[in-house]
Parts: sequence; C-alpha cells; structure tokens
Amino acid sequence: MFKSFFFHLGRYFVFLGQMFRRPEKWRILGKRILVEIDKLGVDSFGIVTIISLFVGAVITIQTATNLDNPFIPKYTVGTAARESILLEFSSTIVCLILAGKVGSNISSEIGTMRITEQIDALEIMGVNSVGYLVTPKVIAMLISVPILVAYSMCIGIFGGWMAGDYTGLCPSDDYIHGIHYAFKPYYVVYSLVKSLTFAFTISTIASYWGYYVKGGALEVGRASTKTVVVSSIVILIFNLLITQIWLN
Repeated sequence: MFKSFFFHLGRYFVFLGQMFRRPEKWRILGKRILVEIDKLGVDSFGIVTIISLFVGAVITIQTATNLDNPFIPKYTVGTAARESILLEFSSTIVCLILAGKVGSNISSEIGTMRITEQIDALEIMGVNSVGYLVTPKVIAMLISVPILVAYSMCIGIFGGWMAGDYTGLCPSDDYIHGIHYAFKPYYVVYSLVKSLTFAFTISTIASYWGYYVKGGALEVGRASTKTVVVSSIVILIFNLLITQIWLN
C-alpha cells in the first residue's frame, strides 16, 4: 500500500513538472483555455444553482427551527446561514460536487484519448501532450471555480432568504439584517483561497489518473472512480489544513 502511494505521489509530481513546461504556441493555449472554461465552468452553473438554492433554504429552515428561544433575536438566523454558506458550503461542498462532475469528465476524456492512442500520436509529433491537454484544463478550473463559488454564495444566501420569508420562520427584514451583522470580508477571501486550492487539486488529480490509464474502456471507468475518491479525500485534508492556518 505504502509502496503504491509513494509511486503515484512521485509520478504525480513528475506529471506536474511536464505540465509547467513552456507551451509551444501561446495562441493555441489561449483558445483551448476558452474552450475548457465553457466545458468545465459554464456547464456547471446549472447544478451549482440548484444545489446552492436548496441547501441555502434548508440551512435557514433548520437554523430557524432550532433557534426557537425567545431571547435569541430572529436576525441570528440570517447570520448563521451566512456563516455556514460562506465558510463551508460554497467552498468545500460545491467543490466536492465538482470533483464528481468535472473531475470524472476530465479523467474519462483524457483516459479515452490514452486508450485510443491519440496521446501517443501527439507525442510522436513532438507535442508536449501534458501541456497541450492538461494545462488548459487546470487554468480553466482556476478561473472558473472561484467564480462558481462566489456565485454559489449569492444563490445560497438568496435561497435562505426565500425560505425564511416564505415560511415565516425569519422575516425578510430580520434575515437581511442578520446577513449584514458582524460581516467579515476576510471569510470571503478565505473561501476563495480554498476554492483555488481545490480547483488545482481536482483538475490535476483527474488529469493524472486519466493520463496514465492502461487497458480498455473498463480501466477508464476505474480511473474516473479513483479520481472522485482521491480528489474528495485530498479536498477534505486541504480543507482541514487551510482552516487551521487561516482561521486560527
């Protein structure tokens, strides 16, 4: 087990070294980045919208239901919902979802290119296959994920406001006051830093497992599964480390 772990860890860093090599043509890199942003980032807005809206509503309802003490002001519901969404949900949970959606997509795409020998063809032509295939995906994720996380924050808070106002558990004025109460912009920066770390983690791990696929279509499926599992574990580890460093 440990032998396999250190083997993959070492090969992963060698893989990253190939990714950071200077691209042959910057214009081609730019075009591929735009394509990947559309495929990996823009196509994820739908699922992020739905999940953020409903989770924001659930957080507000659960918080309001549990804070039924008459001595606790109603605006506390808005404050608690804001903190939950900013600190943990929009940065960590959304990225775990993207690890499943985007990570498996990247892994299966590159893995299919490997078993159909398209990557071998690129290398025979003298093209840095890692730089050509992986670098645009990583850059696109580094651009897209922070935007998706910031968008998730807004939609989550909006969903909480809708739920609180519609159910009567937290009137609109109290919820809005709670959102503004003792707001710390530092928490937004903290979440965006986490999102950048997770974006790099998802894209590079997914690309790694796809790039080194051996066998046929069955192995591509296994690589996608490994991508989701490993990415999720690494995201949770980095979440703990970043929280320990930034919030202590």
